[in-house]
Amino acid sequence: MFKKAFLSILLTILCIPTFANAYSDYIIVGGENIGIELKADGVMVVGFYKVNNEYIASQAGLEIGDMITAIDNQKVNSIYDLTNKIKTSDGNINIEFKRDNTTKSIELQLTKDTNNNYKTGIYVKDSITGIGTLTYIDPNTKLFGALGHEITDSRTGKMLIISGGSIYDSKVTDIEPSSNGTPGEKNAKIDLEETQGTIHENTVKGIFGTYTDKIDKSKLYKVAKPEEVKKGKAEILTVLNDDIIEKYEIEITNINTIQETKNISFKITDQKLLEKTNGIVQGMSGSPIIQGEYIIGAVTHVVVDNPHKGYGILITNMLEEGEN
Repeated sequence: MFKKAFLSILLTILCIPTFANAYSDYIIVGGENIGIELKADGVMVVGFYKVNNEYIASQAGLEIGDMITAIDNQKVNSIYDLTNKIKTSDGNINIEFKRDNTTKSIELQLTKDTNNNYKTGIYVKDSITGIGTLTYIDPNTKLFGALGHEITDSRTGKMLIISGGSIYDSKVTDIEPSSNGTPGEKNAKIDLEETQGTIHENTVKGIFGTYTDKIDKSKLYKVAKPEEVKKGKAEILTVLNDDIIEKYEIEITNINTIQETKNISFKITDQKLLEKTNGIVQGMSGSPIIQGEYIIGAVTHVVVDNPHKGYGILITNMLEEGEN
């Protein structure tokens, strides 16, 4: 689970299409705790407030989760852009926004407060910061994958459409254990001066980008094909203290190769991990799952009513998504 702090090559031979995977057969396994910062592709509406006792923005047609992309036909990339364009307007603005991949627009009449500032009636955000776990780095392309699931905004529940982002060095400071019905969480410090990579994609299968820091090729594991993943013993790699990666035992109870995500069902059997966390906690998303000489997947979700149990995504699903 991602913890929030406040995200094929086509070959044509003789006119017959053939597909081949671009990712390597052996990849560098992660397990490191990482800080994550995603920049929104626009400015997201996360709430409304009253202006002259009315919710003027929602009445005009905006909804929570809408992504504002332009004001008066001028592109908006950040809250700073949005504020400046509103300040220089005549108080009657055209807002262009995206909702469910459809571009829409509304007219909004603004009023000024006692300090002569325009009031929009909109709460917005343009980035998300949090922590998670690095899953892999491809040693040949330096592409990385993490989390194994999308990053959503906590207030809207919608996946953040991004323009970019970064991953950073991060150290775990303490753990709040899980309990039945309440996932726990890792608490960590993020070093914003130690950038490890740039993020290009936020998808249902994880976040992906280019790793820019040094890589350790001694941590190579073979990529398991779906049919090579077996029920039974396996291990996860994750950090519970500072930046120390450790292995913890799990048991794989079911394998589903049809779904996009939640391909692997498992339960934690490692007593040391259970004593520390009482199961899966937020911030553990992306922890690599190892079985013998193979990397087979990554931790993605906790079973909320029983945090000793969880789900993972197959590593091939992440790798295929990452190379698109």
